Amino acid sequence: MRLLKSPIFRASLLLLLVLLLGISGFYVTTPGFSFFDALYMTVITWTTVGYTERIGFTDYGRAFEIFFILVSLVIVAIAIRFIVESLLSKWNFDFWKNKKNRTMIKNLNEHTIVCGFGRNGRQAVRRLQHHGTSYIVIEQDEELIAEYGEQVLFYQGNALSDHTLQAVAIERAKNLICSLPNDADNLFVVLSARKLQPKITIVSRVSEEQKQSKLQWAGANHVIMPDKIGGDYMEALLTVPDIIHFLDALDWWKDEQSPNVKEVMLNQLPKADQNKTLAALKLREKTGCNVIGYKDENGKQYINPDANNPLSSHGKLIVLGTQQSIEKLNKMFQLD
Repeated sequence: MRLLKSPIFRASLLLLLVLLLGISGFYVTTPGFSFFDALYMTVITWTTVGYTERIGFTDYGRAFEIFFILVSLVIVAIAIRFIVESLLSKWNFDFWKNKKNRTMIKNLNEHTIVCGFGRNGRQAVRRLQHHGTSYIVIEQDEELIAEYGEQVLFYQGNALSDHTLQAVAIERAKNLICSLPNDADNLFVVLSARKLQPKITIVSRVSEEQKQSKLQWAGANHVIMPDKIGGDYMEALLTVPDIIHFLDALDWWKDEQSPNVKEVMLNQLPKADQNKTLAALKLREKTGCNVIGYKDENGKQYINPDANNPLSSHGKLIVLGTQQSIEKLNKMFQLD
């Protein structure tokens, strides 16, 4: 269907019809003509070369030639217009689109690179858009880029290439999501990305469980098995459905009362609020947010932490609250 709508295809079809019309007309109106004679007359008439007529050319043939000249001029002019407009519009579209993409890539900083725009990649992009996180997607499929190019920032290229990773400013990137369908490709990208940007956080998908350790060894911070997660999710819907429905509701930002989870880096708090206890911070009293987790500087995690324990400035808090309460938290501690 896309081919039938192509101006180039329509122009080619018109030119083919003109050629067939000329051959058929000259062949029928001049009985002594062979197929090659008819083709010869069609070409010299169509191209306005004006070589000598073939011997045996009849008055009917000359009458058809007059008709054919007029018709072919109009049709060829239309076909040429289709071709020129298609080439110019495509050149302009590609030029401005590429220029826009280059400008946006140039301005990217602490962004997320998504390698592959399959099912997992699309879901990741939706979440990144939802959170307002800057990102860019590396994808090779031209049809996918054409279909989603208005909503998604793409870079067309092969994610396995160091040049491609450098083109999407990996040296300034904060995160990389590797969602290619092939585990070996994901492993190669993880190795390249870790070499080009040692501090980047890498999340990679994997299909086979035995390859999970290899991806971690290559430098992936987190390795996800979508099939395993999907199976666990379906089982949990049967055993603890209310918990799953509650967790599904988190971080949706549907309205001011919808539940949301946020990470708070304690070193981002104002100096006066660092190295205090939860009791001293009074987060619930001041913002309405509940602290449901704490991770100290050594990576040890605490669920429902004691309000009187001191908090390290190098740790982080996991808070639960409504959109309104989290916005109040961000404003109060200047987190935005």
